[in-house]
This record gives sequence, structure tokens and C-alpha cells, in this order.
Amino acid sequence: MTALHIQIDDPARPDVTALLQTHAAFALEESPPDTCHFLDVAGLKTPDITFWSARKDGALLGVVALNTLSDADGEVKSMHVAEAARGQGAARALMVHLIEQARQKGLKKLWLETGNTQGFQAAVALYAKLGFTHCPPFGGYQETDFNIFMMLDLSSAHAA
Repeated sequence: MTALHIQIDDPARPDVTALLQTHAAFALEESPPDTCHFLDVAGLKTPDITFWSARKDGALLGVVALNTLSDADGEVKSMHVAEAARGQGAARALMVHLIEQARQKGLKKLWLETGNTQGFQAAVALYAKLGFTHCPPFGGYQETDFNIFMMLDLSSAHAA
């Protein structure tokens, strides 16, 4: 069995772009458009974003991005695992990788905004298992009936 390989990737690669389009469609099915904050390919290609993919035998399983907000803070963006790959550990592996990379950058806190409908519950549960806790809105986000905010203190012993 081939191991999962996580690497920096280009959001403009055709298979990655297709998965990002699936991610956007999923978010828009679950939440009103004005409460969705996913990034498109251009938004993921900015200098403050590091974008990774997880592949197994060359097949794309999932993606995640780290938006560096400041010298101390980062934000999890565009976390998505292909439906056919769910339950295989790709989401956890991507998040653990992102957390390790954030620590290596010297970040102190990781923030995220995500949906709170049924479709997002597996992701919210994973974030909680990795040590993220609920927090107030950050970085200009507005609280709605369709989103929640979480934060991970990277100095915490519980953090992945």
C-alpha cells in the first residue's frame, strides 16, 4: 500500500481546480452565498497563502491552505477532502501537516471559520479533536446562523 504524500501544490492544476470547484459547490449547497468564504484559485495563489495537496498513488485526495495573517496568526483555508477519499485519514493528515508547518513558521495561533450545518459536522469534530476550540469571529468575519469560528493555541500541549 502506498503512503499518503502531502506536498505544496498549485491550485491551478486541473484536478486541484476541480476539487476546489467541488468544495465551493458543497459550501453553497450548505450555506447562503453571503456566508461562504472559500477562496478561488486566484485567491489561493497569493504570497500569504501556502497550499498543499494530499495524494495517494498520484490520485488527489484532499487540499488545505494556510493563510498567514501576521507574524503570530494563521488561518486554515480551503480544507476539503474528495468524497471518495473520506474516512481514509487524509483530512487529519492534512490538518496535522498544516499545524506542524504553522509551528515551524513560528505562528502562535491558528484560526478558522467554517460552516455549522450537518455537512460540516465531520470537519468540526476533526478540528475539535486536534485541539481547536470555539471562539468569537476574527479577522473581519461576521457571525451568522451558518458559521462558527475556532482557534488553536499552538503553544498548547493538546494541539496535534
